[in-house]
Amino acid sequence: MTPFIYALVAVLFVSIVSLVGVFTLSMNVERIRSALFLLVSLAAGALFGDAFLHLIPEAFEEVANPTAVSLSVLAGLIGFLILEKVLRWKHNHGEEFSDDHEQIHPVGHLVLVSDGIHNFIDGLTIGAAFLVSPEIGIATTIAIILHEIPQEIGDFALLLHAGYSRAKALFFNFASALVAVLGTVAAFFIAEHLEGMIPLIAAFAAGNFIYIAGSDLVPELHKTTGKGKTFLQLAALFTGLLVMYALLFLE
Repeated sequence: MTPFIYALVAVLFVSIVSLVGVFTLSMNVERIRSALFLLVSLAAGALFGDAFLHLIPEAFEEVANPTAVSLSVLAGLIGFLILEKVLRWKHNHGEEFSDDHEQIHPVGHLVLVSDGIHNFIDGLTIGAAFLVSPEIGIATTIAIILHEIPQEIGDFALLLHAGYSRAKALFFNFASALVAVLGTVAAFFIAEHLEGMIPLIAAFAAGNFIYIAGSDLVPELHKTTGKGKTFLQLAALFTGLLVMYALLFLE
């Protein structure tokens, strides 16, 4: 198969992960929390591992100017910081309003918009990764999936909290996830016209991953206390790192 087909299959699979909310309907809150407790740790390890073991080293190999790679990583970090600041500001200044006779809190729309932006970047990242190599594409897809599972459970819960029915929450969450397909198409469009940009996009994505893992996921890990749970968290974190390390042998 061509890199485009590989990337398209991967991004569609990632989009299907948004339907994980279906499986949370029959679970109580404590079970969901216990699952998220380990999933977040696993996702943090996978994101750090993919950034430092796959995306950044590959970008340095492909680009003659190492400063350009470093700047791309920094742009990914700072870009997501700015994005999160803007989204949080809009959330704090939002007001409730009625939509189809449902009282929808603005946080619901914020979740869908921010998730759509993140999914577009995920699709762009997957496309760029498969353009670098199938092995980098697989590693990046796995890292994104491990991050998406706890994120999508959280998004689904937020949409329900915002006032959406369960059916609408699943529908809009899935529709937002499909935006990733546009990101993948954009990556191949860029590759066709600006081939040299692909490694820099991969470096930018690495910055995104480092920011998400360090700023959003690691603080969540600190909310859990106790020696037993801390040990399990670290075990899950290192499992995510080991998965990314093991994928190096496929390259």
